[in-house]
Amino acid sequence: MKVVIKDFHVELEVKNKGIEFQVNDNDGQLLGDVYLTRTGLIWAKGKSKRENGVAVTWEQFIEWMESE
Repeated sequence: MKVVIKDFHVELEVKNKGIEFQVNDNDGQLLGDVYLTRTGLIWAKGKSKRENGVAVTWEQFIEWMESE
């Protein structure tokens, strides 16, 4: 995987706009974008817009990552 920071709107603390990561496969094909925000994470598959992405709160993400 290749992960590239496309936008970096950070001032010590993540602000509302957050940070945008572009995710490509090993062949350079765009898989989607991950947005890290103050309230959680958003996955926008392919070229879909942030507004059309799947959002999870930090609490949901932590629960998912810590589940066995």
